[in-house]
Amino acid sequence: MSTTQQAPSYIGRFAPTPSGPLHSGSLLAALASFLDARSQQGKWLVRIENTDPPREQPGASNEILNALEAHQLFWDDSVAYQSERTHLYQNATATLLEQDLAFYCTCSRLQLKDQPIYPGTCRRCRQAPDNPAAIRVICQPITISFDDRIQGQQNHQMAEEVGDFIIYRKDLLPAYQLATAVDDALQGITHVVRGYDLLDSTPRQMYLQHMLKHHSASYAHIPVLAKSDGQKLSKQNLATPLSLATCNNNLVKALSLLNQNPPAELLGASCTDILDWATRNWQLKKIPSIAAMKQVHPDF
Repeated sequence: MSTTQQAPSYIGRFAPTPSGPLHSGSLLAALASFLDARSQQGKWLVRIENTDPPREQPGASNEILNALEAHQLFWDDSVAYQSERTHLYQNATATLLEQDLAFYCTCSRLQLKDQPIYPGTCRRCRQAPDNPAAIRVICQPITISFDDRIQGQQNHQMAEEVGDFIIYRKDLLPAYQLATAVDDALQGITHVVRGYDLLDSTPRQMYLQHMLKHHSASYAHIPVLAKSDGQKLSKQNLATPLSLATCNNNLVKALSLLNQNPPAELLGASCTDILDWATRNWQLKKIPSIAAMKQVHPDF
């Protein structure tokens, strides 16, 4: 007699861009999403968001994966690469175009530089023009609301506050908002834990999922890690790659920044023991509902 396996009630993910090695800010996001999934006996997936070749650093994908493994942050299933899923984004775009929910846009950045919200210049353009064109989704006058598990209630008037946004670029690459929305839905992601810098992306992604008749996840946005001058720690700002010689202490420092109060005896413990303690004691509600927090340790 065969039995049917029940799908996990929690599927989380970590989705880095391979523009450089894993740094301490990235580890914070990875660790928070990992622990939130493991503490609820859920699955944790890794997806490499490599839809933008000009930003991709050769070898960065492997460096990121090696760093996650060195910290004992092991994922379930195979790693997904967005560069191998272009047909999914093209299909989603075709659906939106066919339903008159998207349009071709030939506007230049110079034309729109003084427009905080897209003015609808090309909204009537439903056939691909001869000149290079982006594709925008039509933002209808609806409100996207969600209760962020860290930052609280969020409400966004899509037409008034967001406006028609790009889902496919003029260089024929899928935009971040579309690729992420499609992947989260098709991978069955139920919970997203990521940085505060992506909070503004959430209503756009939820809107696309709504238009495509997909379900949306539950969201939690942790504070980003900032340097002493207040600038977000990122690969673009030349953040220092994590030392893989101190993985255990990296984890303890990250837990402290996430306000999980790891005991002193965890310093020097193995990554496995640290993660076991962190999974048992994980409390998302302890993470402060702020946009950014400054580095406490200069080497992390």
